[in-house]
Amino acid sequence: MSPMDEPGTQTTPLDAPGRSPRTDQAAQDAVEGDGVQHMKWWGWGREGVAFTHQDKPRLRDFVLENVGVDLDTPGRPALDFDELDVPASRAPQGLLDALGAAAGAGHVRTTPMERVVHTYGKSLRDLLRLRAGDLPRTPDVVVYPGDEDAIRGVVDAVADAGAVLIAFGGGSNISGSLHPPADEERPVVSLDLGRMNRVLEVDEESRLARVQAGVLGPDLEDQLGARGWTMGHVPDSFTHSTLGGWIATRSSGAQSDKYGDIADLTRGLRVVQPGRLVVTRPVPSEATGPSVREMLIGSEGRLGVITEAWVQVHRLPQNREIIGYFFPSFEAGVAAMRDISASDASTVLTRVSDARETAFSFATSKASKGLSHLVSSGLKEYLRRRGWDLDAICLSFVGFEGDADAVKDDKSRVKKIVKAHGGIVVGKGPGTLYDQKKFDTPYIRDYILDRGALADVSDTAAAWSGLLPLYRHVREQADAAFARVGVKGWVMCHLSHSYHGGACLYFTFAFRQTSETPLVEYDVVKGAIQQAFVDAGGTLSHHHAVGTEHARWLAEDISPAGEAMIGELLGAVDPDRRLNPGAIVG
Repeated sequence: MSPMDEPGTQTTPLDAPGRSPRTDQAAQDAVEGDGVQHMKWWGWGREGVAFTHQDKPRLRDFVLENVGVDLDTPGRPALDFDELDVPASRAPQGLLDALGAAAGAGHVRTTPMERVVHTYGKSLRDLLRLRAGDLPRTPDVVVYPGDEDAIRGVVDAVADAGAVLIAFGGGSNISGSLHPPADEERPVVSLDLGRMNRVLEVDEESRLARVQAGVLGPDLEDQLGARGWTMGHVPDSFTHSTLGGWIATRSSGAQSDKYGDIADLTRGLRVVQPGRLVVTRPVPSEATGPSVREMLIGSEGRLGVITEAWVQVHRLPQNREIIGYFFPSFEAGVAAMRDISASDASTVLTRVSDARETAFSFATSKASKGLSHLVSSGLKEYLRRRGWDLDAICLSFVGFEGDADAVKDDKSRVKKIVKAHGGIVVGKGPGTLYDQKKFDTPYIRDYILDRGALADVSDTAAAWSGLLPLYRHVREQADAAFARVGVKGWVMCHLSHSYHGGACLYFTFAFRQTSETPLVEYDVVKGAIQQAFVDAGGTLSHHHAVGTEHARWLAEDISPAGEAMIGELLGAVDPDRRLNPGAIVG
């Protein structure tokens, strides 16, 4: 699927509000280098792909009422790239020569655009800093290696020069795992793996594929699909994230109920460290002491550069259905997801939104279509007769894959559980809409940011017994934080990624920017939500990694001794802090 075909988004002409033709051309020039496409330097996605509310008649009033921002306000123009004060490259000629010898001189870049594109990820903090021209430190050089030997040469050249190396995949990270420390005085090298984007082989008997780390999600699935296989890993960042990035951040995908998260899918790894290569075999299990594979998964570039991985693959399913359900309350929906996970039903995904997220979904529907059409006058009357509070309706999606008989049986089992918790079956329509809109959220965030609203996400996981208390605590703490900032705010949530013992809760929050220091306001709200996670027994992140954004809660999550163990591991492998210093543990 090409970027222009991303469901739910629309192409935007270069002269649309918030877009600068000179900015767009500069970005286009940058993405064509080395055949590696990058996202906009100032936002999410490719140039020309954007969200709009004009065909969603309920969204303007919804955002105005709940966030206090009028979407009809023209978008604030992005800075023209030429307005940025980009620090000069500090890369010494000797380092540039060594990098050129390793990767090829034509694959070593020091242009301002290349270095800005590789400075940040795509968190709200990253975008606010970029749009303010806040560039205290950029990489000094970007290198595009074509194979593992080139990476080994680059890593060794960096070590020999006393420089710093930060591995770069799709640039979609939202936890602050990519930017160089502002006070870093050593030369900084960004190692972009975008040229290493191939499925190298498929072991059909073992159902394993050997894949280069720089492959983007759509390219990976296209290559596997051509051979009749799928990895089944579909995070929200799927279109713009890479296999290596998924492994480095311990990613989960929407379909992890069936396929597992990236730690389940990754069986073998090859990782380059200064002067050596770490290789773990693609065996189904092992008893070889503390797991080296597990140490590398989630290491965020601190333990080396992932070059390739053996991953589990599955045959493409004969049938796929995403069915929508309504529940009278979030509590009922959570209980149903818990019972589905404990049942004999095989599902590919289980998700239920709270009433606020359901209302938002209704508001993002087009006229007379989608979710808003589902809540027709006839259905509303039927639900009223059943005693439902229409403002408390919670929308759920459950996915099924397999042969026709298996899907039919699983749907029947789930239907019984849904009915036992007071829910009703809505049908395939919402599921189709879910598949079309599941990659839209970052575009919506950028769209409302252009119009003065700050929006972000935070995710956690907890045991089934603690999910609802955690949910309520987060809601309370977020509302209290909005009050401290003095803004009208909105926080909503869905449950996803169900496990035997618990599930993920994924929160989205938004509020109107009211000062010239938006990061101060943002930190109050984001900090309150993250603190609520650990205070209520959840983890600091389910799948968005630690980075620098969440590092201050690490000791509360895994204990001070656990944090110290991670620091000791990183220090033993990289005593000079040459590999992505600052991520996870400073």
